[in-house]
Amino acid sequence: MARLLSILLLCVAFMLVLLAENRATTVEGVSSELKAQSNHGMYGTTPGSLHPQECAPKCTYRCSATAYKKPCMFFCQKCCAKCLCVPSGTYGNKQTCPCYNNWKTKRGGPKCP
Repeated sequence: MARLLSILLLCVAFMLVLLAENRATTVEGVSSELKAQSNHGMYGTTPGSLHPQECAPKCTYRCSATAYKKPCMFFCQKCCAKCLCVPSGTYGNKQTCPCYNNWKTKRGGPKCP
């Protein structure tokens, strides 16, 4: 019984080490991709100019004027995570972020607020 428990703990520890290595590799890959992207003059409103952690404050402002804050924030953050940009202002200006503008729902409507 003690031997089985030792083997089980060893397997769990091994899996945790593999998970940590995989996460470190993923984080390094993402940060190198972000560094490779150019930073345009209009920071945060051009494709790829945001870092993922900057989506929440940009989306909070983008959704500040709507009565439907919860769905607006959900879709804005989803779009920001994919496109790494959020159009300026609380409405419109989507042409500054083509990825954000062109992502459509199954019915063909705009996915991003």
